[in-house]
Amino acid sequence: MEVNSIIPFIPIAIAGLAAILIFIKGETAFYRNLWSTAASLIAFIFMAAMIPRALRGTIYVYKLSHMVGGLSLIFRADALGLAFGMVSSSMWVFVNIYAIGYMEHEHHKKRFFAFFAVAICCAFGIALAENLFTLYLFYELLSIATYPLVMHVGTPEAMKAGTRYLIYTLSGGGVLLIAIMITYFISGNLSLSQAGLFSITDGASILRMVFFLYLIGFGIKAAIMPLHHWLPSAMVAPTPVTTLLHAVAVVKAGVFGILRTVYSIYGIELMRQLHLGTTLAVIASITVLVASLIAIQQDHIKRRLAYSTISQLSLIVLAAAMLSPAGILASLIHIANHAFTKGTLFMCAGVITEETGVTHVSQMKGIAKRLPGTMVIFSIAALGMIGLPPFAGFVTEWFTGVGAFQGGQVAFIAVLVANGILDALYLLPILYTAYFDKEPEDNPFDFTPKRQETTWLMLGPIASTSAMTIVLGLLAGLQGLPLSVARVAGKFFLKG
Repeated sequence: MEVNSIIPFIPIAIAGLAAILIFIKGETAFYRNLWSTAASLIAFIFMAAMIPRALRGTIYVYKLSHMVGGLSLIFRADALGLAFGMVSSSMWVFVNIYAIGYMEHEHHKKRFFAFFAVAICCAFGIALAENLFTLYLFYELLSIATYPLVMHVGTPEAMKAGTRYLIYTLSGGGVLLIAIMITYFISGNLSLSQAGLFSITDGASILRMVFFLYLIGFGIKAAIMPLHHWLPSAMVAPTPVTTLLHAVAVVKAGVFGILRTVYSIYGIELMRQLHLGTTLAVIASITVLVASLIAIQQDHIKRRLAYSTISQLSLIVLAAAMLSPAGILASLIHIANHAFTKGTLFMCAGVITEETGVTHVSQMKGIAKRLPGTMVIFSIAALGMIGLPPFAGFVTEWFTGVGAFQGGQVAFIAVLVANGILDALYLLPILYTAYFDKEPEDNPFDFTPKRQETTWLMLGPIASTSAMTIVLGLLAGLQGLPLSVARVAGKFFLKG
């Protein structure tokens, strides 16, 4: 049942208003922190307020404006959109608090927090877009809004990374626009409110071509290989930005776009008729395995985690490609599971670098003695990423495996097993080095007698996000958590 309500637009408006207020008077730390924190909390509350009725089948719709040629700005809070929207809003709360502590001694804080709010506003717009025009508008704005964040530090390396990022993402946007225009020409419709815009009678060849246009357009932000090269270089950005890129907005927007393509634009039945599920699964599997192999070779902490992200994002795509009930569940819940686990890992990496100056795995010998709390939190997230029970990652792997059986694609279970082994090979050595390797005699760590860990503004958020990796594992079936929302979406797309 659809209900006309302004509620889906409120989180978007709140994030946009926060950005405007910070732009106007963000030089003062009190107001900057107040507006960003208040906005993140209010946006989360309104996003969460839609969940109870969404679980009962209610869909909130708000039409902002109607333009020419069937183009409209409409927002729709269906289960798929809320799955992404809830992750973005909840992670904004944690990352915002973390950023206040992290950016305390950094420059251009007004610009940073303002564009951060704009990026979140765009992520909300993508999540709650009712049609492809609305999604495309916010998708392109997200590229522009995150450019100043990627090159925030202002070094030549950062400027080069920002330029590469902009070229990649805007090029992807251009391909996406072509796909959307062809979609409108064929179907005369851009709405995402149904489980499929096309029919097999529209022509198999052209539908396959358009699918690959969507895959390229969304796949650049999703960092599907070989479209991934912008992501590792963007690690030069401050840690809150890399967390935004990996766990909250940018890459999740790309993966979300692929899920919309599979479930809303094509639909499961048409994907089967065109045999696109197996093709997508093969592409995703290659990225999963190759990115993990590259991650093992990376000594820089953030680059290792960046390639891990590339692998984990394609795990979401692989689950979707199963075209089965459990595959739908796995693809949606891993948006949340990955956000909290990878967000925790990146923020822990930021704490390690800020407090000790360490940036490489080989430099982390004995660092657990210096940062015991941070390393415990890092360990929880790492085990969750590997997929050990009872952590969130295990739930993803379980439903993906079941989905492979349901979809008749049992061969891809081997990819899951290999991925788990590779995850362990690039994450467990970090833990071994930190806990068991002897600390060098020259002591590279910057010990501060008055503070042996880090500020609670940074420790609190990472402790909270790591706790969520346990909650999403142990209590995965609890009403209101991602799995319950994913079940609602699954019923809709399977029925469609």
